[in-house]
Amino acid sequence: MNKKDRVVFISNYLEKLYPNTPIPLSHSNNYELLIAVLLSAQCTDERVNQVTPILFSKANKPDAMITLNVEEIYDIIRPCGLAPKKSKAIWDLSLILVEKYNSKVPENFEKLESLPGVGHKTASVVMSQGFGHPAFPVDTHIHRLAQRWGLTNGKNVVQTEKDLKKLFPKESWNKLHLQIIYFGREYCTARGCKGNTCIICKTCYPNRKSFVNSK
Repeated sequence: MNKKDRVVFISNYLEKLYPNTPIPLSHSNNYELLIAVLLSAQCTDERVNQVTPILFSKANKPDAMITLNVEEIYDIIRPCGLAPKKSKAIWDLSLILVEKYNSKVPENFEKLESLPGVGHKTASVVMSQGFGHPAFPVDTHIHRLAQRWGLTNGKNVVQTEKDLKKLFPKESWNKLHLQIIYFGREYCTARGCKGNTCIICKTCYPNRKSFVNSK
């Protein structure tokens, strides 16, 4: 199966398997989404969803968040890991949103990525799932599966994002990145598939014998 055929098969299979793609992180506005995605770095969505209701009950808007101090934020988000760094970033970016953006999350990649604690992946999630702009956020699941499925050379997540954007139509990006994440968690797991067990890996590479180690 060549790359073009793999792309068609993967798209069709994932669409049948996951016709609906709810966002895994619980939120009720774009500020909550931004904070939840920031917290999800090196942390599971499940744990983030346990922590954010407590945090957002106290402050779910920037102007409310800056009434808390960094230590109060830290005490709440501690289970997420990297809490000292994240708590300061949450307070600092909230102050910037209040002072510079009228307490609104900016609808702009460059402005989002200039905020403390917000990298390209976080900005991409907010732009795609919050504002509906085409984006292809690449997490560890997508990076791993793109390599197993022969869609990228796997040098880094930046290259993976570029390669996937070239292969799949723009109108599919926002849904597809979630479909791949769901599949990576459920079927093509880091230890459970290794590139030759799940239905997509076996269909795309029926003669593959060795494991595929993510770069």
